[in-house]
Amino acid sequence: MAAIAKRIAEYTKSRPGLYKVMRPLADKYLDLAGYRKVGLVYDDLIAEENDVVQKALKRLPPRLVYDRMFRQRRAMQCSLAHQILPLEEQTKPEEDIHYLRPYIEEVQREFAERKEFDAMVKSQ
Repeated sequence: MAAIAKRIAEYTKSRPGLYKVMRPLADKYLDLAGYRKVGLVYDDLIAEENDVVQKALKRLPPRLVYDRMFRQRRAMQCSLAHQILPLEEQTKPEEDIHYLRPYIEEVQREFAERKEFDAMVKSQ
């Protein structure tokens, strides 16, 4: 599924006219998703229940782990109070960076390499 999404994104970016039409729609979708209104960034929404993400989270620097937990707790408080943050505290689009994605991709490459190596060892 992720590979299909990646190919669609690459195709869209390679067509300037299509990109020009899709970019505002994508920005509006992200705004309507609502996670920025409670102070979260996109990578805070990634489910922690799989081994790849667990291993990636263990590799995060302590400051990023602290920031992630702070954002999640603040979002939980907003949810419980049925409120959103004031505009100055909401996550701005330029602050919504993928801090966890590089670690996840690194772990996925390592898992794939380990799987290849195990297949080589078993076939001998």
